[in-house]
Amino acid sequence: MIRARNLLIVVGLVMSLSIAASAAPVAPWIDMYIAGDTAVWFFNNTTDANVNILHLEFEQDVTISNYIAFGGGMVPMGPLSGTTFDFAGDLAKYGTLQIDLPIGVVPALAQWLTLDAVGNTMPAGSPFLTSIAVLGRLFGVGIVAARETNPAGLQAAFDTFFEDNADYLAGLSESLGMSLADSLMPIIMASPAEGIENFFNTIMGMLGVTDLTEVTAGAVDFGALFALLGL
Repeated sequence: MIRARNLLIVVGLVMSLSIAASAAPVAPWIDMYIAGDTAVWFFNNTTDANVNILHLEFEQDVTISNYIAFGGGMVPMGPLSGTTFDFAGDLAKYGTLQIDLPIGVVPALAQWLTLDAVGNTMPAGSPFLTSIAVLGRLFGVGIVAARETNPAGLQAAFDTFFEDNADYLAGLSESLGMSLADSLMPIIMASPAEGIENFFNTIMGMLGVTDLTEVTAGAVDFGALFALLGL
């Protein structure tokens, strides 16, 4: 159960959340246009290196009607209908993977991945996301990964976060009668990824937020945290 005081803290932050991820069907590395009854999506490799996988997630079942790679070769690793797709192969820098989708369908998550020498996947470039649930999952996984591999970096990112938002958070702390840093950091430094994700999604649900377009862009700068987590 979420304690009331912690709820007030996170509600205050969430209501001011301003994130870099795009909530519209375009992004710096994605283009889309309508051709008849089809939405033609171009996923462009702007990562400055070859990529091996395009990972896509949707919040509903979709059917991909066509795909073609320019600047390499990428093929689906499963059926062309479902909610999750991985196109694998090799796509050069500035290459493009074209994927045709039904009009109105927007990925909840799109992410380029690369493979290391032993076959482990690593994110390449920034993800494109339009789902609050996906953001919560990536936030939880990213925080735990940083906590395990770069705890000093995680602490430094949160130090910067509190410095960047000192004036706003001071007022919020005063109104709540507690230090936000002292209250939030034990949660961040101890909870598992699922716990952080569930906590995030629970707050979203209690606020009635269902997609990123409903999150109010406001005063809190999450840049340091999203930079650390690659979001």
